[in-house]
Amino acid sequence: MRKAAIAVLGAVLALFAGTSFYRSRHLREPVVPGPGVSRVVKLGDYFAPIRGTVNDANVYVLEGKEPGGTILLLGGTHPEEPAGRLAAWIFTENAVLTRGRILVILSANRSATTATRLGGAYPPDFTIPTAWGGQMFRMGDRWSNPLDQWPDPEVYLHYPTRQELAYVDIRNLNRAFPGRPNGTLTEQTCFAITELIRREKVDIEIDFHEAELQYPVISTIVAHEKGADLAAAASMFISSLEGFSIGVENSPKALRGLSHREIGDATDAISLLLEAPEPFLDATRGRTNRELLLTGKDEFVVRAGKRGLLFEKIDEKGWPIDVRVGRHTSTVLQLLEIWSADHADKAVDVTGVPRYGEVIQKGTGAFLKDPKTVDPAKLYFE
Repeated sequence: MRKAAIAVLGAVLALFAGTSFYRSRHLREPVVPGPGVSRVVKLGDYFAPIRGTVNDANVYVLEGKEPGGTILLLGGTHPEEPAGRLAAWIFTENAVLTRGRILVILSANRSATTATRLGGAYPPDFTIPTAWGGQMFRMGDRWSNPLDQWPDPEVYLHYPTRQELAYVDIRNLNRAFPGRPNGTLTEQTCFAITELIRREKVDIEIDFHEAELQYPVISTIVAHEKGADLAAAASMFISSLEGFSIGVENSPKALRGLSHREIGDATDAISLLLEAPEPFLDATRGRTNRELLLTGKDEFVVRAGKRGLLFEKIDEKGWPIDVRVGRHTSTVLQLLEIWSADHADKAVDVTGVPRYGEVIQKGTGAFLKDPKTVDPAKLYFE
């Protein structure tokens, strides 16, 4: 009887857990295309083998009336770094262009949005407060879901350099560029993004990220050498005008697979990566819950800072999600202003997107559109 009771209890727990995992994997995140969106295409349009897969992401095309340059914004390369997806969301739902184009991918690795880090005790989702009740997002992981790509090899050799990387990074979108057409799902996704950049003649690709405060590459723009001057100028203007400071790091040539290195090498595009601080990822953190994700407040990370163990400052105010999102939107806007001033024939003029101070003042949720007010036929889902 005792064995039977334990078996029944195990089955009940498995049922509840399985239901939770299923709901998390299939949570639909509504997107209200803003006034700048002229059309929505699929990543599979640029590389047929990923068409219809979990990673056949939406590509939102925002176009101005006048010709100009083309910018690609990548959100969701690492979905456990949500400020990047949210910043990309704000551009998609709010940006208005007069010149040029912006292509936005909200879920560059959609597979990675459907799972959380094994053993990380992450919440499966989080909600951004809004005036209309809040919008729920999947939490996500750094790596593609093992349900979509398995097993991992004992040794991962990056293509085409054959540099040996951590075996699990074969599911890491930011270790698999420029991609491989006959590779894994993650490698094929990178190849599709690279093909998009080539075919759409993208001038600048910007990859949104967040980093733990114990990671030295933080609060910075990581720039391929083709974009070093642009990043340096943006850093100076941001630090003097935007209310926060951001540094510049050169893309290392010795570490392969990263977007800022491989896209810059493999295409004509300038490749940049933005890093904002996210205490949620720090190894010294306390309870890993939704509150920590959104407020960025953690007493243990603060203690680590007092002991000189961090590469970014933190106090009791933490690093709230609005601060992190605002850093990303302002950095992109500043980059585009400098680029447009120096390249009149490839200018990208944008309005309608809030800067750092406005995001902090009003909150990220103020710039998310209520899907209930839109014709369901005009909605898209991530």
